[in-house]
Amino acid sequence: MTNPSDVPHLPRPAPIEAYGKGGFAFDTMSHRGSLLCLPDGIWAWPVTQPAEIDQYSLERVFKAANAIDTLIVGTGTEVWLPPRGLREALRAVRVVMDPMLTGPAIRTYNIMLGERRRVAAALIAVP
Repeated sequence: MTNPSDVPHLPRPAPIEAYGKGGFAFDTMSHRGSLLCLPDGIWAWPVTQPAEIDQYSLERVFKAANAIDTLIVGTGTEVWLPPRGLREALRAVRVVMDPMLTGPAIRTYNIMLGERRRVAAALIAVP
C-alpha cells in the first residue's frame, strides 16, 4: 500500500491561485494544510509553524536540489529567521532560501514559476 504522502497532489508545478482558511487552491484543486511545491509536483507538507522547518521537513527539497536554485519559504503569519545550520545545509547543495510571510511567498513563487526559474516553495497555510 502506498503512503498518501508518497504521492503528489499534482505531478508537476503549478501556480498557487488562492490561499487562506487553512489551505491553498491550484490547478482546479484545493488542499487543506501546508504545501511543498517542487519541480516534480505539489506535495502535502505537515509543517504548521516556522519552528518546525528543518532539514528533515525539507527532505524533498534536498533530494530535488539539482533542479532548484531558490527555495521560497512562506512562514505563515510569522516572521522567521532560519537557523544558520539550515541555511548552510541548503547552500551546500546550491539552493538559496528566501523566507517571507506566506502571501508574499506565493506571489514571488508564482512570478518566478512564470519566468520558468528553478524555484520551489515551502508554504505554511494561514487561517
